[in-house]
Amino acid sequence: MPLGYRYGYYFDPTYVLVLIGAVISLIASMRVKTTFHKYAKVRSRSNMTGAQAAQRVLNSAGIYDVRIQHVAGDLTDHYDPRNKTLNLSDSVYGSASVAAVGVAAHECGHAIQHQQGYSPLNLRSALVPVANLGSTAAWPLIILGILFGGAGSLICKIGILLFSAAVLFQIVTLPVEFNASARAVRILGDTGILSEQELPYTKKVLKAAALTYVAGAAAAILQLLRLVLLAGGRDRD
Repeated sequence: MPLGYRYGYYFDPTYVLVLIGAVISLIASMRVKTTFHKYAKVRSRSNMTGAQAAQRVLNSAGIYDVRIQHVAGDLTDHYDPRNKTLNLSDSVYGSASVAAVGVAAHECGHAIQHQQGYSPLNLRSALVPVANLGSTAAWPLIILGILFGGAGSLICKIGILLFSAAVLFQIVTLPVEFNASARAVRILGDTGILSEQELPYTKKVLKAAALTYVAGAAAAILQLLRLVLLAGGRDRD
């Protein structure tokens, strides 16, 4: 009997869960790219670049110790709380589009969360070491467990537990991202960086970006569900 069939791991109906997760992630990724590039063609009336808008947003929040820097890549923007740097990508740093301004303000939202001690952000930061361990060690343990003891083995279950930590990290990330976008939209409107007519465009960009996190979390949950079903099935056998 082939190994994959024997353990019910390589060829089984639960693969549908993985495929659903992959499709959701692909759709979300395509949507954020098409939405961003659509509104990257709409220049903001303030004519402020992403970097300039970020500086103004930070200053309006009373933050003066965060360094804004340019990083390579497309939509590789992120805030690093370890060294208080706001990293803006090629398509955001020097662009004056409503899309670039929105993404820059979103990353500022994370800097503001950090300054104010936003609880979900603190929780996510605390989970980073565990999530990194889970992402690194989970699959080797799961594969070893399947090969030498089956999907219901102790080694496999430990791997699933570690994978659960990585999934939890993605779930905790959701409110952090949603809150950062909400802060961004509010500040962009309050400061006049974007007009009332421009804000809906930026909201669409940030909503599409948020959906990538939702899709990632959904895909991870579906993968975890598959692993739990497989482990449970082996226990019953």
